[in-house]
Amino acid sequence: MTGVGSTEPSKMTVPAEAIGERLDRFLATHLGSRSAAERAVEAGALVDGIARPKSFRLEGGEEVEVPAVAPPVEVAPPPEPAIAWQDEHLLVVDKPAGLVVHPGHGHAQGTLVHALAGKIAGGDPDRPGIVHRLDRGTSGLMVVARTESAHARLQELVRERALERTYLALVRGRPRSRTGRIEAQIGRDRGDPTRVSMDTDSPRDAITHFEVERLWPGHALLRVKLETGRMHQIRVHLAAIDLPVVGDQTYGVPGAELSRQFLHAAELSFPHPFSGERIEARSELPPDLAAALERLG
Repeated sequence: MTGVGSTEPSKMTVPAEAIGERLDRFLATHLGSRSAAERAVEAGALVDGIARPKSFRLEGGEEVEVPAVAPPVEVAPPPEPAIAWQDEHLLVVDKPAGLVVHPGHGHAQGTLVHALAGKIAGGDPDRPGIVHRLDRGTSGLMVVARTESAHARLQELVRERALERTYLALVRGRPRSRTGRIEAQIGRDRGDPTRVSMDTDSPRDAITHFEVERLWPGHALLRVKLETGRMHQIRVHLAAIDLPVVGDQTYGVPGAELSRQFLHAAELSFPHPFSGERIEARSELPPDLAAALERLG
């Protein structure tokens, strides 16, 4: 099998030990990285002569044909984001909106992982140090690991729901109460796998808490806390109770109020994975979101 940057086509037979494995994970093993596998699937990798999605489950014995795949064009890494807290074990970074967290489909380079190259480690080699994520259009605080042992312990904190995350969200509409709890299972939408919804074949428990921070005639600023951390959870849950996040082009109502969703990870607190010391970090609203509030008066 040729390497990650190869432009040569190749063929292989799926061995018995790969039965049930996803196509992208199988290709990642042979191509050297998940991002290389993503490029191969996008370029038209074939399973027994048929193009299959990356989630296709292999049955063993198939012939997988990988087309010629050009290596990604090298680009300079993005600027390193502001660091809110750090030690030899972890970093708390303040991610700007527009920055993708880790390499994936359509984003082989220019991610937060590339910006922090050499400073973070642990977990998946394609997304080192990453234990939780923020959407591309969401700004604010994230914790990332600097070592394999820190990554494992931070993951445990996430599983124990000891990583407390508080967001500020501007929504359209007026909440029916000052506080609320939304409990609704969500997962990949049956009809559109790029979206998350309650109409899903893979439901996962999801719980969101909110309280009203400020009110306007047609808007509300909410302080939102996650009890679970599913993909797009806040945006999907708030839209489900008729409080779509302003500027959300996927789950809200398209408009010219903002070029991205008004969602900011403003506070992050958790016990240090080794010392137990309570770490608390805060992030001010970035200029574009602060200006949106000023326009409301």
